[in-house]
Order: sequence, then structure tokens, then C-alpha cells
Amino acid sequence: MLSDEVKTAYDDFYTHSDTAWRMLGAKFKAKNLLDVCKNIEPKTVLEVGAGDGSILHYLNEWNFGKELYALEIAQSGVELIKKRNLGRLKAAQTFDGYKIPYPDDSFDLIILAHVLEHVEHERILIRELKRVAKYIAIEVPRDYRFGVDNRMKHFLDYGHINMYTPTSLRFLLKSEGLEVIADKVSITQPEVNYFNEFVNKKSPKSFLKKLKIAAEYYIKNNLGNVLGKKKKEQFANAYTVLTKKSDQNLHIF
Repeated sequence: MLSDEVKTAYDDFYTHSDTAWRMLGAKFKAKNLLDVCKNIEPKTVLEVGAGDGSILHYLNEWNFGKELYALEIAQSGVELIKKRNLGRLKAAQTFDGYKIPYPDDSFDLIILAHVLEHVEHERILIRELKRVAKYIAIEVPRDYRFGVDNRMKHFLDYGHINMYTPTSLRFLLKSEGLEVIADKVSITQPEVNYFNEFVNKKSPKSFLKKLKIAAEYYIKNNLGNVLGKKKKEQFANAYTVLTKKSDQNLHIF
């Protein structure tokens, strides 16, 4: 069960006024998730760790899934999800961070987007996801990269207590009896970096700074396309996978 300290820390998290920032990030997260799920047609979709419902907003708008459900540890997040009045949303409720209050095989698809890096007991949660869904779509930030030692405080300030590479995430999922059937690496879009630089950080706007942000994106993106999958994974800011239960249950715990 989630500790009282962590629960309290997240209770008021979604009362802040950074809605535009969360919506912008959610648009690209939702697109990544739909990209890896393009070959399945889930009717029932549960988002675990749904935050304020930003991703659900786009799933609803893009007609993904006939029925949407949400679980979130923060009551403030659940209240915001309900206020969105999403036509496909059937239920939104709080949970303890690990125990999913639905029977076995209740959903076609579970979405876990930028959640796993916050989870103290990640394997416990993954096993719960397996219990209640046929498919699981996961996106994590690629925090583990060059210079990570100098950014540890930054990640901890954001509540990131786990770090992943595409390889380490694939290994974790495989060791828990999940098979990756589709994946995608993505680089943060210039639009997102513009907002972060000029709105969040309040840096003075300049043509050169915008040019630098755009150039970095296009250079990395094009180099990755030329040099292959491993280089694309090296440049990536996020990694998205679609998994299903494997015939082999490999974990030994």
C-alpha cells in the first residue's frame, strides 16, 4: 500500500495552475500510446495514475476505446477528471497505488503513462496490471542518460525514484511475463520545449533560442533515422511499449 507520506504529497498536486503545461505534454503522450496500440481495438480502457485526466481528454476526443476508466492516488486529480465531463468516461476513483479495485481480466487495455518511474514497488503494480488487463501500454521517460549523475536532484524533485532505458524496461517487463508487441521511442517536440523554456522557466524569448531548440530536435531525429534503432533509443526522451501476457511466466519472486 502507498505510504501516508507519499499519499499526502500527491493529494494537492493537481491544484496547481499548470493545466496548459500538462495538457501540452499529454497530447504527445496520448499520440505515442495510440501509435503503439494501432493494431488493437480495445473497447474497455483503464488509465492507472491518470493524474488530472489530460491523457483521457485526448483519448476521448480521438475516440479511442468505447469505455474509459481512471484510477488515481490524488483526490484532487479524480475531481478534475470528473469535471472534464468526458463522454466515454464510465468511472474515476482513487486507489492505494497498488491494488486495482476490479476483478481479473476486466479490461482490454491498461495505460500507465509516466507513472512507473514514481512507483516504489514496481513489480507489485505490474502484476496487478497483468491481473486485470489483456494488454498493457506503458510510457516512461528516458532519464538514464549521459550526465545523469549531475541531474539526480532534478529527478528526485519530480518524484522519479526509478530510471529506465528502453533495454532495462524491456527486461523488467519480460522478467514479469510480459511480451513487448510494439514499441516507440520519441524525442521531446520543439513545441513542448518552447513552452518549458519561455513559459515555465520564464526565459526571454529569442529567435536564436527557438532556432537552437528546433535544430537539436531535427538533428537528433534525422540522425536516429539514419543510424538505426539503437541510436534512436540513445537520443530518445521517452519510450513507449505495448505488451501482452506472455505464454511464459518468467518471474521467480
